[in-house]
Amino acid sequence: MKVLVHYCPCGFCNCYMLGAEYVNVSENFKTEKQALLVDPGSMDEVIVKFIEKEGYCLKGILITHNHENHVSGLRSLMRIYNTEIYAGAPSVLGNKTRVVKDGELLQIGAFNIEVISIPGHSSDSVVYKTEHFLFTGDVISAGIFGTTPSPYGAMREIAKIQNTIFQLHSNYIIFPGHGPPSSLEVERKFNISINNFHENRTKNERLWYNLDLLE
Repeated sequence: MKVLVHYCPCGFCNCYMLGAEYVNVSENFKTEKQALLVDPGSMDEVIVKFIEKEGYCLKGILITHNHENHVSGLRSLMRIYNTEIYAGAPSVLGNKTRVVKDGELLQIGAFNIEVISIPGHSSDSVVYKTEHFLFTGDVISAGIFGTTPSPYGAMREIAKIQNTIFQLHSNYIIFPGHGPPSSLEVERKFNISINNFHENRTKNERLWYNLDLLE
């Protein structure tokens, strides 16, 4: 499997194209080049020309979460291609989606995708796992985790991260919605935002405990 990284300057975010060859047994083992797009934050000639020039058939679009800067490219894409949109939300920019669920296994042509739901940054945030890749959207990036509206939301998000993707045994490559790629092993050990959150929470718990003793 190949992964093409495309930077979307309008939203300072990443779009990814997965490419693979699919052998169609029912058609005399005919080989077809297939592609998936992840989070088309913008759609320009670079992506379309690459798909067309290399002869890929676009089999679907994966959305990690329904935020404008990660999905606005759908406006142009859906005028060009007739393909399915996979997302945790029932519609994205007025387009009906194939709603994915936590733990679901998707077989989309040549691609086998596992869905991991990790709400917090948004209620529909999901991570897509395929081969040794994790497409995490804004759930986790190099050194940080997704922003949430409250400390409680952050606590739930971090707990889900640690109980799901941090429990994976292989050292997956992380492709986030923003910033450079990372690895699961690095984030397990050195994600400063998660580590600091736990440290600050422990300090606050100690502070409240000491104040209770003074009363």
